[in-house]
Amino acid sequence: QFRLVESGGGLVQPGGSLRLSCAASGFTWDNYAIGWFRQAPGKEREGVSCISSTDGSTYYANSVKGRFTISRDNAKNTVYLQMNSLKREDTAVYYCAARFSFCSSYPTDFGSWGQGTQVTVSS
Repeated sequence: QFRLVESGGGLVQPGGSLRLSCAASGFTWDNYAIGWFRQAPGKEREGVSCISSTDGSTYYANSVKGRFTISRDNAKNTVYLQMNSLKREDTAVYYCAARFSFCSSYPTDFGSWGQGTQVTVSS
């Protein structure tokens, strides 16, 4: 079974940076797209970014374009989300998830999820 574990969340001031990690175990995820999602209290879970398994193509929500960067290290079964210029509206629990081959922005398309890591942006 797929196991995903997020880490790297914390408290940061507006304009600061964090790097989230998503580590996998129990499988080799070279053939899987990995997405990052977030959910704030009272809001639906939304897609943040995704990286495909085919050519490494990356995708970003409009709200994070130019600020966040997704990357993957297949040898380490790890995907990263570098978050710069953080805003208060970025505050949420961040999750990574896996699906076969192709990226999607819809949470229901992903079958394997991590437990989430809290990101709080506040002054």
